[in-house]
Amino acid sequence: MPIRTIRVTRYVSPLREGGSLPALVEADDDGMYVVKFREAGQGPKSLIAELVCGELARALGLRVPEVVFADVHPDLARTEPDPEISALIRRSAGLNLALDYLPGSIMFDPIVVKPDADLASRIVWFDAFVSNVDRTPRNPNMLMWHRQLWLIDHGAALYFQHASGWETDANRPRDAFALIKNHILRHRATRLETIDAAMAGALAGPLVAEIVALIPDGWLTPDAADPVAAATSRTAYRDYLEQRLQAPRPFIEEAVRVR
Repeated sequence: MPIRTIRVTRYVSPLREGGSLPALVEADDDGMYVVKFREAGQGPKSLIAELVCGELARALGLRVPEVVFADVHPDLARTEPDPEISALIRRSAGLNLALDYLPGSIMFDPIVVKPDADLASRIVWFDAFVSNVDRTPRNPNMLMWHRQLWLIDHGAALYFQHASGWETDANRPRDAFALIKNHILRHRATRLETIDAAMAGALAGPLVAEIVALIPDGWLTPDAADPVAAATSRTAYRDYLEQRLQAPRPFIEEAVRVR
């Protein structure tokens, strides 16, 4: 599952609806992408969440825009009049993360679009697994594109990584994720018990380790020249996710309870 690297050639416009100031950009492959900057919001941790969750969702058969690495040159800041955005571009020079832009897509409206029980259950299962706090009625983070439902914006997932000492907390992978009660699709997720084993099985074997291996060293530790620290952090992410898959899965028990 190699991740492509694109070079950003033109800063098109900021996407003001994003709290971390993502931007629409053009790349050297003539494609349009939504860039998430390394030095915005929660910093590299939000990019780690976007990358890992995006590829986990794809492995589970859910639709997610292509995730790519984005090389940003500081000169892109020259044409941006907003000093906050200009400074962000300069600070984030180098490797960032971007997602394929879906032109003409519209925000998911639960009144208009009603996903079937299987799809709703698979999305709720996934969000409970990755502890995604940001798929709520207030902010669905789903788009309709070509009459299909697409998942976007996973920077707030894997929220455990913001807790001090999570790497050595043996109990954290067994967290039930009580915030699944706020999920926009929880009432439609009536097949959670039926799909649970198959969803966990789809991520079995080396897959989690392969996805975690995609994280750049520089996002794992402030000192990019310290490969040992990066390897230790990478192992912690892998162990957390693999342990979370082990049955019984408290996050599914909780999702069923609050449904």
